[in-house]
This record gives sequence, C-alpha cells and structure tokens, in this order.
Amino acid sequence: MSAQIHCVTVESDDPYALASWWARVLDRKLNDDDYPGDPEAVLAAPGGHGPDLLFVSVGERHGKGAFHLDVHAAEGTRDEEVARLRDLGAALVADRRRPDGTGWVVLADPEGNEFCVCRSPAERAASA
Repeated sequence: MSAQIHCVTVESDDPYALASWWARVLDRKLNDDDYPGDPEAVLAAPGGHGPDLLFVSVGERHGKGAFHLDVHAAEGTRDEEVARLRDLGAALVADRRRPDGTGWVVLADPEGNEFCVCRSPAERAASA
C-alpha cells in the first residue's frame, strides 16, 4: 500500500484571487462553487489526473516557502513561458539559466510565492 498526493495546499491572503491567477497560468478552471471572498478555492487536476491545487486562507501565513511549484511550458520554450507569465503579472526573482540551455528561472506570483520555470519536455529531449 502507498499514499498518493490528493492536493497541494497553498496558503494565501486571498485564495480566490490567487487561484484565479494560477488558473490562467496552468489553464485550469476554478471549481463552480468558488467565489470571491471564499476561505478556499480549488483548481482541479485535468481529467482527475494528478493532484488538485487547494488555495486556503489560514489567517496567519507561514511565510515564504509555504509552497513551491516547478512548471514548464506545455508548448513552446522556457523563455516563451517566462515571457507569458511575466505578462500575467509574475515578478522575476532570479535567472538561473545557463549558457548550455539548462537551468531555470525563479518567478513570484502576485502574493510573492516563488516558483520555477524549467525547460519544456521538447527542450530537454533536444539536448539529450
């Protein structure tokens, strides 16, 4: 027997607003019963495959590092995805790209939670 991840929980000052932002990043939909002001909001995994993202208001956040996601472009390149996410309002924290194409970019969402943008599967395959 083993455990499986049901959801990744994200502490948030405004769960609905932050879930809405991540919905645009990940091309997911909020649950039908989520509304502004709710103490929690859920982004369900597409087709039930993979963990949901649960955004919760906890009153007092535990600070930086309450969660961390690594993402990659579903289509296109890492650099294109970084540009798209910055257009959505992500802030650049650190650029860890290397001349050989490896590495990642650290961004922060609108509440300051850091996440990394890695090379796409196609980029990784091309360098293998």
